Amino acid sequence: MERQIRNSQPNPRDFLEKMSSYHSLADDFYVSMHLSTEMEVTGNREAILHYFEQMQKKFPELRNFYSREKGDFVLEADKEGGSYRWCSIEARRICSGFVNPDSFESAVAQHRHVLELAPYGLSLSRLECEALDLMMGFDFTYRGNQNQLIAEALGVCPAFERMANMPGMAFISNEPALTFALDDECRIQCRVNVETRTNAYQIRTGEFQDEQVSVYVTARQYGSLAADTAYPEAMDRLARLCRDVVDGYVVEGVLQPLARAISLE
Repeated sequence: MERQIRNSQPNPRDFLEKMSSYHSLADDFYVSMHLSTEMEVTGNREAILHYFEQMQKKFPELRNFYSREKGDFVLEADKEGGSYRWCSIEARRICSGFVNPDSFESAVAQHRHVLELAPYGLSLSRLECEALDLMMGFDFTYRGNQNQLIAEALGVCPAFERMANMPGMAFISNEPALTFALDDECRIQCRVNVETRTNAYQIRTGEFQDEQVSVYVTARQYGSLAADTAYPEAMDRLARLCRDVVDGYVVEGVLQPLARAISLE
């Protein structure tokens, strides 16, 4: 039986207030969905184009279509405004994302539409699901040693505190991560991790650029879906889990301390 993250579901009004605060906590906020498949995504030229046309019909701002060298196909909106949608088809993955959405619900609605179209337009069976991910990401722009920033904002493991205070010590890598399961079979998992972009050359020379520190919260389901479960339903379950982890733990424990530390620099 799936374990409960919280004793009760959040009040809808409280959730909307928290949703509006996501943008104030980070420079960029985004919600992405990735469906990895056991078999290659099938579809001829007509099927793939029809799939993207259906996405564009639902979201007219999706108007930039192109292919990558590896044969991936991408349809995305203009990025100039800072808020944009995108979707893609890879050899064994179907992806969808919304950068700086107006609401969490609007991002989830886009991902639901992708998962409603894919089984029919791309002949995708629930049996071939390798993993289904929903990820909430938060980017903070920071010029300096981002690894040191994480240590100051979030602290370090108690066992490493003495090493962190060694004379002349400089953090070259400091990317805390935690992955945990929420069911006895470990098919439903959640990962919270921080990613920095500072490297040894920048620390040695003191030449830093404005780069992003990222906080990712990813809810994932492994394996084929049950016979009575459709892809949109599975994604909704991951969205609730991801949101509960962010609202109940990550906002106060990670995002707010990180934002405060950057504001004091």
